[in-house]
Amino acid sequence: MTNTERPVDHGSIDNAMTSGEGPELRELYRDFESANLTPLWTQLGDLMPMHPQPKAVAHLWRWSDLYPLARRAGDLVPVGRGGERRALALANPGLGGHAYVSPTLWAAIQYLGPRETAPEHRHAQNAFRFVVEGEGVWTVVDGDPVRMSRGDFLLTPGWHFHGHHNETDQPMAWLDGLDIPFSHYTDVGFFEFGSDRVTDYATPNFSRGERLWCHPGLRPLSGLRDTVSSPIGAYRWEHTDAALTQQLLLEDEGQPATVGQGHAAIRYVNPTTGGDVMPTIRAEFHRLRAGAATPATREVGSSVFQVFEGRGQVVLDGVEHPIDKGDLFVAPSWVPWSLHAETPLDLFRFSDAPIMERLHFNRTHVEGEQR
Repeated sequence: MTNTERPVDHGSIDNAMTSGEGPELRELYRDFESANLTPLWTQLGDLMPMHPQPKAVAHLWRWSDLYPLARRAGDLVPVGRGGERRALALANPGLGGHAYVSPTLWAAIQYLGPRETAPEHRHAQNAFRFVVEGEGVWTVVDGDPVRMSRGDFLLTPGWHFHGHHNETDQPMAWLDGLDIPFSHYTDVGFFEFGSDRVTDYATPNFSRGERLWCHPGLRPLSGLRDTVSSPIGAYRWEHTDAALTQQLLLEDEGQPATVGQGHAAIRYVNPTTGGDVMPTIRAEFHRLRAGAATPATREVGSSVFQVFEGRGQVVLDGVEHPIDKGDLFVAPSWVPWSLHAETPLDLFRFSDAPIMERLHFNRTHVEGEQR
């Protein structure tokens, strides 16, 4: 290790400031404090660590705990102006009580009771919904009603008006994901109330955006302008399921169609650019055959996974956890994670990868691969 790489000995600096010797140095440090200055040499190890040292910790939330709590909130807490949404945010234990799942990502379970409406609003933050189970809710995005059903991935890009309405006699819960922490730390957030009621109570099977954009390999000539976020309101489960099924069938035929042995995966994309669905959030879906496993992986940036179906284990920072349908877990920056499928295992994943890649901070290390 070179001298420039050697960690700072904070103890020697503290001793210099508190010992009976060096009154000029002690005075210098007091003058720094008065002038709102901090010398780099006292904090280099914290500001420029040898590798990421996230305050966020790897953590697992059980669906068997989350859903009953959401249901109790549904019985006791109304939906309306002020609170806006009955959403239970996953608070990472390492982030000091902030309602953040990681320093860049926000995740919550949103619950809408029978015949309830969540009023319309919009915000600068980008948002999505992912449905583990249930149906009967439509989310209305800029006046376009979008059906929400099991396995669907739905978008609400930043600054689009949106509200939700439940047309059934049964409650429904789903996963919300947003870039709230990132927008908070960078001071870019705006919020605006919409009408007190969702603007369109229609319940079509397919939204107008889907009817225009969701035809494989085809792009409408009426929409040739590239858009920052995807114009598709809902990525339907039947297409996700079919894509993953075909990858594994091609693997059986000896074709290099999967990302790992018995491991199929897809990324949801913006059809106007071929890139991520939103500028700050990447979304993927992974399927592992029974008995398949992934190598331990470290990545700069954070990811959140939700088990859609099946059972298995996740190893987070060296600790193994059993996982089942609905369970959620977070892998913070540079914390190793790996998966093992006990049964066929389906997982939804979202991450801050577009931010890391655009800023050129992205880095990945997979166990067993050459650096």
